[in-house]
Amino acid sequence: MSRIVSKKLRDSARDQSCTLRLPGVCNFDPETTVLAHLPCGQKGMGMKGPDMIAVFACSACHDRLDARTSAAPAVTGADMLRALAETQLIWLRDGLLTVKGAA
Repeated sequence: MSRIVSKKLRDSARDQSCTLRLPGVCNFDPETTVLAHLPCGQKGMGMKGPDMIAVFACSACHDRLDARTSAAPAVTGADMLRALAETQLIWLRDGLLTVKGAA
């Protein structure tokens, strides 16, 4: 599978609320929000996963997700899945992601 890179998806994070919202970590500042790639088996040192497998994350949550800080709590699979669902629903609403045959 080829890597999916989309300037529109990356740019869509600008000024969005953080969808990761880690308790005790999130700074809730939309001015710091970026598209943060989730670990998905295709991500490694210096290599990002597909842009579709990413969430809107404030600078603090992004740092925690990428283990640049050790702030508690750890990022759980449930946190990542919730944030991914919220992010993808926003993309669907905004027409950046489409599903063939969906009503």
